[in-house]
Amino acid sequence: MEKDVLISIRGLQYLMDEESGEQEPVEVMTTGSYYKKNGHHFLIYDEATEGFDMMTHNMIKFTENALEVRKRGLIDVHMIFEEDKKNISFYHTPYGMINMGVAATKVRMKETPDQILLKAEYALDINDSYVGDCVIDIEVRPREGGKLNL
Repeated sequence: MEKDVLISIRGLQYLMDEESGEQEPVEVMTTGSYYKKNGHHFLIYDEATEGFDMMTHNMIKFTENALEVRKRGLIDVHMIFEEDKKNISFYHTPYGMINMGVAATKVRMKETPDQILLKAEYALDINDSYVGDCVIDIEVRPREGGKLNL
């Protein structure tokens, strides 16, 4: 895979108190950098937050069955997704700090020469209260001639 990549990150939250069963989709599409070192894959990209001038620098580190997300800048957090393990992190936002728990039930990666697919399924709690079950899908393709599957 080339260094310059297109990144699509899609997330769904199935909220605990939603009687309607509606999902809350979130999607980010951006360009970034990819590299592989010592058996770990890395994605690096910057993200703007609506209403703020400061950018957030993101690094996603992953293997076949583990995923780490680090954000630095306007938002600071280090989230770790490991199957059958709950990890706690402190999510710093412009509005204050949130204690966030991530209990991953599934983390998978599929790699081909022109595409990397990542999927993480997890339960999310905020300040020790269960919020809902979530899914993150990440697709990575070379920037040159790459087309993301939407």
